[in-house]
Formats: sequence, C-alpha cells, structure tokens
Amino acid sequence: MLLYRLGRRYLLRASMPMRAMQFATLPLPTGRLVLLGDSITEGGLWDEWFPELRPVNRGIGGNTIGDLFGRLDTAIDNPAAVFLLIGTNDLSLGHSVGRVASDMRRLVAAIGDRAPDAPLFVQSVMPRRARFADRISELNNAYGKIAAEAGAVYIDLWPSLADSDGGLRSEFTRDGLHLSGAGYAVWVDALRPYLSQLA
Repeated sequence: MLLYRLGRRYLLRASMPMRAMQFATLPLPTGRLVLLGDSITEGGLWDEWFPELRPVNRGIGGNTIGDLFGRLDTAIDNPAAVFLLIGTNDLSLGHSVGRVASDMRRLVAAIGDRAPDAPLFVQSVMPRRARFADRISELNNAYGKIAAEAGAVYIDLWPSLADSDGGLRSEFTRDGLHLSGAGYAVWVDALRPYLSQLA
C-alpha cells in the first residue's frame, strides 16, 4: 500500500506541470465559465454536465492555493464567471487553518482584481475522511466570511456530501477524498441553482 501511495504521488507530481503547460500553451478562455481548482475540479466532466454553458475546466490534481496563484494568468481572462474550489491539499500538507484562510483571502482578492466584473463563487472545501471534519468545518466558516467580504457568493457543499461523522459519504467516493459519479451528480445538483443564473 505504501509503494502504491508513493507511486501515485509521483505520477501526480509529474502530471501537474504537464497539465499546467497545456494551459499555458492554449489560448486564454475569454468570456467563458471557468472552474478553477484541484483534482476534484479536474475530475469533473463539466462540458458534459453543463454543455449549454461551455465551461472551461482549469483544475489540476494536487494543486494548493499557492499553485493557483502561479497560474491565474493562464486561467482567467474576462471570464463569464469563476467557480473556485481549493484548500483540501493545503490541509493535507499540514498547513494551519489560519494560514489556508489567509492564502485564500489573497487568492480571492487576486481573482477579483483580474476579473472585477465576473461573478465569483467560492465553494466550501468538501468533506473527506472524518478525521479532517473539524478543520474543514473551521476553514469553511472562514471561507464564508472571505466570500462575503469580497462580494462573492459562498456555496456550502457540506450538507449535500457529508455523513453523520463529518466524512465524505461512502456512496460518493472510493478513497474518502475524490468523488464517484454519484458524488459528482450531487455536486452538480448543488451548483445548478447558481449556474442557471448564467445560462
């Protein structure tokens, strides 16, 4: 199991720059709905869930808030809207809730500076294994305040995905972190009221 995890981590670290280089090579997605985040965003088949909106998937597995800072120039150019989901990898690295919240505040401000006219939707960090529940709950409270201060919309995904122990519901995942098809369907349903405003 340890070798599997080490191998998976190696492949993830190798794939991160490859995807980022593609984004840097492609034209900027002007006037499009941008989904920005880590592997959970990357895994979504957004153009199939919302074909009428022509969404652009700018998720990269393993990304932290700091990683997103480094690639905003290849993700955001006069977008129709930005949906942001990030922070779970920061917690995995052992960063304190205070540090993650501070980094998120700076990221939200940077997105606002780059796209002042675009609606920004800050999504809560999703539940994962129950041992993360307290820190994620604390962080999500901070995210709600950050969104409000920035004039962004906060989307609380927790009620749709968490079990009674604060973990990601088993029917929505195979590894306690990433979503199954059923998990994405629930996430999509949670986003529909917000996305319908953009159609």
